[in-house]
Amino acid sequence: MIGFYDYTVILTYLSFASASAGIFCAVTMHLRVAIFFLALSGLCDMFDGKIARTKKNRTEDEKSFGIQIDSLCDIVCFGVLPMIICFKLGMDHVYSMAILIMYGLAGLIRLAFFNVMEAKRQETSAEARKYYQGLPITSMAVALPLLYLVSPLFPTRDMFIIALHIMVALVGVLFVTDFKFRKPSTKEVFLLVAVVAAAVLVILFVWRTWWKLLHFYE
Repeated sequence: MIGFYDYTVILTYLSFASASAGIFCAVTMHLRVAIFFLALSGLCDMFDGKIARTKKNRTEDEKSFGIQIDSLCDIVCFGVLPMIICFKLGMDHVYSMAILIMYGLAGLIRLAFFNVMEAKRQETSAEARKYYQGLPITSMAVALPLLYLVSPLFPTRDMFIIALHIMVALVGVLFVTDFKFRKPSTKEVFLLVAVVAAAVLVILFVWRTWWKLLHFYE
C-alpha cells in the first residue's frame, strides 16, 4: 500500500474522517452535530503536530508527507466543512456565496503558502514553529462553534446571519494577511481545548433548551 500509516498521522486521518461525517450532517441539516464534528477536527489538529514530533527518526519522506497530508486534510476540515455549514445556516444569497468562495480560496492559498515555507524551514531547522504567518485556518474550528453557541443572544435571526457573514469574511481576510501570530503554548492549547469542548457540549445537550427560552429559532 502506498502512503504512511504510523501513529504520527493517525490524528490527521481521524480529523478528515470527522470532517467527512460533519459534511454528511450539514447537508442533511443536522447542524449542531456538524459543528461538533468541526470542533472535533480542530481538536485532532491541535495535537497531530506534537505527536508527529515525538518520533525522532522520521525520514524526509515522512516529514514531507506529513506536511502535505496535513494541509490537504485542513482544506476539507476547515475550508469545505465550514463553507457548507455556513451555507446551511443561512449564507445562501449570491453575495453570501461570494464571501464563502473568498473564504475557501483564502484558506487554500494560505495552506499552499504554508507548505512551501514550512518545507524550506525544515531544511534549516528541526525546531517546532513558534509563529504563524497570518491566522491559522484551524481558527474556524473555534470561531464558528463559539458564534453558534452565543447565537441565541442575538435579538433576531437576521442579526445572527449578519454576524456570521462578518466573521467568515474577516477570518478569510486574516488567512492571507501577513502578520505574525504566536503559536499557542501547550498550556494555552489545553485551555483552548477545554473552552471548545465545553462549548460543543453545550451546543449538543443544552443549546436547544436555551434557544427556546430566548425565543430564537433555527
